[in-house]
Amino acid sequence: MARDPELLAAVARAGEMVVRSLRSGGKLVLFGNGGSAADAQHIACELVGRYMIEREALPAIALTTNTSCLTAIGNDYSFDEVFARQVRALVRPGDVAVGISTSGRSRNVILGMRAARELGAGTIGLTGAGGGELCSVSDVCIRVPSKLTPRIQEAHIAIGHIISEIVEVELFGGEAGGVP
Repeated sequence: MARDPELLAAVARAGEMVVRSLRSGGKLVLFGNGGSAADAQHIACELVGRYMIEREALPAIALTTNTSCLTAIGNDYSFDEVFARQVRALVRPGDVAVGISTSGRSRNVILGMRAARELGAGTIGLTGAGGGELCSVSDVCIRVPSKLTPRIQEAHIAIGHIISEIVEVELFGGEAGGVP
Protein backbone atom coordinates (compact mmCIF):
# COMPACT_ATOMS: atom_id res chain seq x y z
CA MET A 1 0.00 0.00 0.00
CA ALA A 2 2.80 2.41 0.89
CA ARG A 3 4.14 2.13 -2.67
CA ASP A 4 0.77 2.72 -4.37
CA PRO A 5 0.60 6.45 -5.26
CA GLU A 6 -3.05 6.22 -6.39
CA LEU A 7 -4.13 4.69 -3.08
CA LEU A 8 -2.11 7.22 -1.05
CA ALA A 9 -3.62 10.11 -3.01
CA ALA A 10 -7.13 8.73 -2.45
CA VAL A 11 -6.52 8.42 1.31
CA ALA A 12 -5.25 12.01 1.41
CA ARG A 13 -8.34 13.24 -0.51
CA ALA A 14 -10.62 11.30 1.84
CA GLY A 15 -8.89 12.81 4.87
CA GLU A 16 -9.29 16.31 3.42
CA MET A 17 -13.00 15.65 2.72
CA VAL A 18 -13.61 14.51 6.30
CA VAL A 19 -11.71 17.51 7.73
CA ARG A 20 -13.72 19.95 5.55
CA SER A 21 -16.99 18.39 6.66
CA LEU A 22 -16.15 18.40 10.36
CA ARG A 23 -14.80 21.97 10.19
CA SER A 24 -18.10 23.15 8.73
CA GLY A 25 -20.27 21.36 11.28
CA GLY A 26 -20.86 18.17 9.33
CA LYS A 27 -20.67 14.59 10.52
CA LEU A 28 -19.30 11.27 9.37
CA VAL A 29 -21.68 8.34 8.77
CA LEU A 30 -20.19 4.90 8.15
CA PHE A 31 -21.67 1.54 7.15
CA GLY A 32 -20.84 -1.92 5.87
CA ASN A 33 -21.70 -5.60 6.41
CA GLY A 34 -20.03 -8.22 8.61
CA GLY A 35 -16.38 -7.37 9.19
CA SER A 36 -16.94 -4.08 7.38
CA ALA A 37 -19.69 -3.26 9.90
CA ALA A 38 -17.15 -3.78 12.66
CA ASP A 39 -14.70 -1.55 10.78
CA ALA A 40 -17.37 1.17 10.48
CA GLN A 41 -17.92 1.03 14.24
CA HIS A 42 -14.18 1.07 14.97
CA ILE A 43 -13.53 4.12 12.78
CA ALA A 44 -16.55 6.01 14.19
CA CYS A 45 -15.27 5.34 17.70
CA GLU A 46 -11.83 6.78 16.88
CA LEU A 47 -13.53 10.10 16.12
CA VAL A 48 -16.16 10.15 18.87
CA GLY A 49 -13.66 9.01 21.50
CA ARG A 50 -10.11 9.82 20.55
CA TYR A 51 -7.47 8.45 18.28
CA MET A 52 -4.11 9.72 19.58
CA ILE A 53 -4.71 12.98 21.43
CA GLU A 54 -7.07 14.36 24.04
CA ARG A 55 -9.59 16.54 22.21
CA GLU A 56 -13.29 17.24 21.89
CA ALA A 57 -15.57 14.49 20.61
CA LEU A 58 -16.33 14.55 16.90
CA PRO A 59 -19.67 13.60 15.29
CA ALA A 60 -19.39 10.16 13.71
CA ILE A 61 -21.89 7.32 13.70
CA ALA A 62 -21.89 3.76 12.40
CA LEU A 63 -25.28 2.83 10.95
CA THR A 64 -24.63 -0.79 11.89
CA THR A 65 -25.23 -0.44 15.63
CA ASN A 66 -29.00 -0.02 15.92
CA THR A 67 -30.29 -3.59 15.66
CA SER A 68 -33.90 -2.45 15.91
CA CYS A 69 -33.46 -0.24 12.84
CA LEU A 70 -31.56 -2.91 10.93
CA THR A 71 -34.13 -5.62 11.59
CA ALA A 72 -37.22 -3.45 11.18
CA ILE A 73 -36.03 -1.92 7.90
CA GLY A 74 -34.86 -5.32 6.67
CA ASN A 75 -38.24 -6.84 7.52
CA ASP A 76 -40.53 -3.98 6.45
CA TYR A 77 -38.66 -2.97 3.28
CA SER A 78 -35.69 -5.19 2.43
CA PHE A 79 -32.14 -5.78 3.58
CA ASP A 80 -31.04 -3.74 0.54
CA GLU A 81 -32.59 -0.67 2.22
CA VAL A 82 -31.06 -0.92 5.73
CA PHE A 83 -28.46 1.79 5.11
CA ALA A 84 -30.25 3.97 2.55
CA ARG A 85 -33.24 4.43 4.85
CA GLN A 86 -31.00 5.47 7.77
CA VAL A 87 -28.97 7.75 5.50
CA ARG A 88 -32.16 9.53 4.41
CA ALA A 89 -33.04 10.10 8.08
CA LEU A 90 -29.62 11.23 9.34
CA VAL A 91 -27.46 12.65 6.55
CA ARG A 92 -27.48 16.31 5.54
CA PRO A 93 -25.64 18.25 2.83
CA GLY A 94 -22.00 18.65 3.80
CA ASP A 95 -21.84 15.40 5.77
CA VAL A 96 -19.63 12.54 4.61
CA ALA A 97 -20.81 8.95 4.12
CA VAL A 98 -18.27 6.13 4.16
CA GLY A 99 -19.41 2.90 2.55
CA ILE A 100 -17.25 -0.14 3.25
CA SER A 101 -17.40 -3.28 1.10
CA THR A 102 -14.42 -5.53 0.41
CA SER A 103 -15.93 -6.60 -2.93
CA GLY A 104 -17.48 -3.25 -3.80
CA ARG A 105 -20.67 -5.09 -4.71
CA SER A 106 -22.74 -5.02 -1.49
CA ARG A 107 -26.15 -3.83 -2.68
CA ASN A 108 -27.18 -2.20 0.60
CA VAL A 109 -23.89 -0.27 0.80
CA ILE A 110 -24.25 0.95 -2.79
CA LEU A 111 -27.85 2.08 -2.18
CA GLY A 112 -26.76 3.86 1.02
CA MET A 113 -24.07 5.70 -0.90
CA ARG A 114 -26.52 6.67 -3.65
CA ALA A 115 -28.88 8.09 -1.03
CA ALA A 116 -26.03 10.08 0.53
CA ARG A 117 -25.11 11.56 -2.85
CA GLU A 118 -28.74 12.50 -3.53
CA LEU A 119 -28.74 14.38 -0.22
CA GLY A 120 -25.60 16.35 -1.05
CA ALA A 121 -23.17 14.46 1.17
CA GLY A 122 -19.63 13.60 0.17
CA THR A 123 -19.01 9.89 -0.35
CA ILE A 124 -15.95 7.77 0.36
CA GLY A 125 -15.82 4.13 -0.66
CA LEU A 126 -13.45 1.63 0.97
CA THR A 127 -13.09 -1.50 -1.11
CA GLY A 128 -10.70 -4.05 -2.57
CA ALA A 129 -8.75 -4.22 -5.83
CA GLY A 130 -11.75 -4.54 -8.12
CA GLY A 131 -13.71 -1.65 -6.63
CA GLY A 132 -17.03 -2.89 -7.96
CA GLU A 133 -20.00 -0.56 -8.30
CA LEU A 134 -19.06 1.11 -5.01
CA CYS A 135 -16.44 3.16 -6.83
CA SER A 136 -19.01 4.58 -9.23
CA VAL A 137 -21.05 6.01 -6.32
CA SER A 138 -18.04 7.36 -4.41
CA ASP A 139 -16.47 10.80 -4.72
CA VAL A 140 -13.29 9.19 -3.41
CA CYS A 141 -12.78 5.47 -3.91
CA ILE A 142 -9.99 3.86 -1.89
CA ARG A 143 -9.13 0.49 -3.47
CA VAL A 144 -6.90 -1.75 -1.41
CA PRO A 145 -4.69 -3.65 -3.90
CA SER A 146 -5.82 -7.12 -2.85
CA LYS A 147 -8.59 -9.59 -3.57
CA LEU A 148 -8.22 -11.32 -0.18
CA THR A 149 -10.92 -10.25 2.28
CA PRO A 150 -8.72 -10.47 5.42
CA ARG A 151 -5.97 -8.32 3.85
CA ILE A 152 -8.53 -5.78 2.61
CA GLN A 153 -10.13 -5.53 6.06
CA GLU A 154 -6.74 -5.09 7.73
CA ALA A 155 -5.94 -2.30 5.30
CA HIS A 156 -9.33 -0.64 5.85
CA ILE A 157 -8.58 -0.27 9.57
CA ALA A 158 -5.12 1.13 8.77
CA ILE A 159 -6.76 3.62 6.38
CA GLY A 160 -9.35 4.53 9.03
CA HIS A 161 -6.50 5.21 11.45
CA ILE A 162 -4.68 7.37 8.90
CA ILE A 163 -7.82 9.42 8.28
CA SER A 164 -8.34 9.76 12.05
CA GLU A 165 -4.78 11.03 12.37
CA ILE A 166 -5.25 13.51 9.52
CA VAL A 167 -8.35 14.82 11.33
CA GLU A 168 -6.52 15.24 14.63
CA VAL A 169 -3.50 16.93 13.03
CA GLU A 170 -5.61 19.32 10.95
CA LEU A 171 -8.31 20.17 13.49
CA PHE A 172 -6.43 19.98 16.77
CA GLY A 173 -2.77 20.48 15.95
CA GLY A 174 -1.73 16.98 16.88
CA GLU A 175 1.54 15.63 15.53
CA ALA A 176 1.58 12.96 12.87
CA GLY A 177 2.59 9.70 14.49
CA GLY A 178 1.90 10.61 18.08
CA VAL A 179 0.82 12.99 20.75
CA PRO A 180 1.81 16.68 20.66
